[in-house]
Amino acid sequence: MKGGRPKQTNSNTSELARREQRLAYTLLLPTFIILALIAFYPLGQVFYTSFTDKTFASGEKTHFIGFDNYKRLLSITIKELPPIIDEKTGKQKIDPRTGEKLYERAIRVLPRKPIRYRELTQFSLFGKRYVIGATDRDFIQAIWNTISFTVISVLAETILGLGIALVMNSNFKGRGIMRATMLVPWAVITVVSARIWEFMLAPSRIGFFNMIFEKLGIGDGNMVFLSNKSIALPTLIIVDVWKTTPFMALLILAGLQLIPKSIYEAAKVDGASPIRQFFSITLPLLKPSLAVALVFRTLDALRVFDIFQVLLAQKTYSMASYNYYQLIGNRAMGLASAIGVIIFIIIFGFAVLYMKLLGVDTE
Repeated sequence: MKGGRPKQTNSNTSELARREQRLAYTLLLPTFIILALIAFYPLGQVFYTSFTDKTFASGEKTHFIGFDNYKRLLSITIKELPPIIDEKTGKQKIDPRTGEKLYERAIRVLPRKPIRYRELTQFSLFGKRYVIGATDRDFIQAIWNTISFTVISVLAETILGLGIALVMNSNFKGRGIMRATMLVPWAVITVVSARIWEFMLAPSRIGFFNMIFEKLGIGDGNMVFLSNKSIALPTLIIVDVWKTTPFMALLILAGLQLIPKSIYEAAKVDGASPIRQFFSITLPLLKPSLAVALVFRTLDALRVFDIFQVLLAQKTYSMASYNYYQLIGNRAMGLASAIGVIIFIIIFGFAVLYMKLLGVDTE
């Protein structure tokens, strides 16, 4: 009797678990069917189109070209630049104005057949000069712009959002009004807020920032924020941080609300300082909410389109805005589909990395 009962109980438990599993699959079946129709099929179509030379809104015959679109987008080469030798002295020539050593032009070194490579950037290593060439330097630069934008903006938004959430989580008069007010930048449509910033960043004294800088004695009131490549991307990051920090603060605040107050009261009794409470209680218990906020915001930032398109147009691309340019501007649907697949793979990689590092799948 004693030995038989546990077996029967285990058998009943496993049967119940199998029935619950079958019920779960039955309930999820309609969702899987809908996903297959509205998500997986279009995604599969994009993958297939990326291997063709299909032209958007055209009756031209489509041909299967394999990985040619991906080769055009991602092909990179590194070549050493030969030094320019002075025939009289036999030594490398020096620029008299800058004092820098002179090298052959990149256009003479980079391959032009069967595929033409264009200069992406140059760097020096162990006393030699190298040039990096790309078949599509705009797209490679777009990948760099997007990842740089994502890393810096998400980091700044997380730090600022955490600070704002900690303040909003404390008790003070007018807390409700402040919580509603902080959401105003996030509530404004991105295109509208981008236009507002475009007016404020105007490259003359008409622009708000140029007017302020001139009164403070910084510059002559004609600072170019969006056409200068060295400050265009930092400017976009500032705009995005202003708009999206409230979203991060809201998600983090929701996590702070779930932490029981009794834990802090016990910590105070034990003599823990506010800083010790933050690192020993708040951060560990906030980790699941913080991880979810980071995942959502990072994946959203990697798909950034509207801010780049409105403020920079075709001067500087993100991956999404370059995809739009190829599809609408060049009507290269096959190439645009390949860009979409690359964006998907990068986002998927970031999502998996986040889940592994932050433990989103186990929390």
